[in-house]
Amino acid sequence: MATVTTAARLHFGFQNLSLAHDRLYGGVGLALDEPRLVVTAEASEEIACDDAAVEPYARRVVETLDVPGARVTVEERFPRHVGLGSGTQLALAALVAVARAHDLTADARTAAPGLGRGGRSGIGVATFENGGFVVDGGHPTERFTAQPPAEGDWDVPPVLARHDVPARWRFLVVVPDTDPGQSGSEEDRSMRQAIERADPGIADEISTLLTRRLLPAIATRDRRRFGAAAARLGRLNGAWYADEQGGVYRPPAGTIVESLADAPTVTGAGQSSWGPTVWGLTDADGAAAARAAGADALDAAGVDGDVYVVAPRNTGAKLNEG
Repeated sequence: MATVTTAARLHFGFQNLSLAHDRLYGGVGLALDEPRLVVTAEASEEIACDDAAVEPYARRVVETLDVPGARVTVEERFPRHVGLGSGTQLALAALVAVARAHDLTADARTAAPGLGRGGRSGIGVATFENGGFVVDGGHPTERFTAQPPAEGDWDVPPVLARHDVPARWRFLVVVPDTDPGQSGSEEDRSMRQAIERADPGIADEISTLLTRRLLPAIATRDRRRFGAAAARLGRLNGAWYADEQGGVYRPPAGTIVESLADAPTVTGAGQSSWGPTVWGLTDADGAAAARAAGADALDAAGVDGDVYVVAPRNTGAKLNEG
């Protein structure tokens, strides 16, 4: 039996959505240590899964690896379609677990397109591989088409920069109990519409923000500058998505971000991917106060939800065999 442990990721946004520039997308994000996903697999002559979400991936994995079957179990999981990257982590964890259960090896980056992952952002694949803070290179704009490419007809974007995240940093993760964020064909439609009218000037500002503020802040381990720059990146992305998600942030994320921005122990706040998850940055000493600020932010938004304060993850997915 093989067990793979991985965890959530935050997606701060993209570098460019305008067709006027040479490269499209270019994700920016980082790996969290929690909430976690634990997948186990045993070699079998048939496909058996205890979770409807993992079964399609298990079937694709069995076909990709050309093995007879596998018994796949999800021991721990975190919410799907809330902006934490569960789909990519689930697909790649199933891939590696099934491969090892059959005494095979599998390269997550190579296999991801065939599993329908890594088509726009490479952050989920890169954080599965090595954790940390990651900037990916996106795709050549010339390859953009109005309809999404067939699954497998792309390469996962290359990693342009990767840094370990300081171990004392903590990320406040607030997941409001609202409708799930966009995924699948709905997400494809929204992205296409955002790209077709994206202001190229926003990408120019993001380029300066990334090279002069965000990357220097992670390299020098400056938490306050990093949080402020990541929050600004999210707001700029929100200007691209406003028509598609009902505002700069997807409601009620805007109210939660506003509340966290006023919390003295939180430096920077924003929406992860399509939301509704909101992140904030603090450190180990401020963890308890940040957690309270997260609960207060949910109250201010008038919604229930979950609040986590978690460490960064600077390693890739963990494989155990037994």
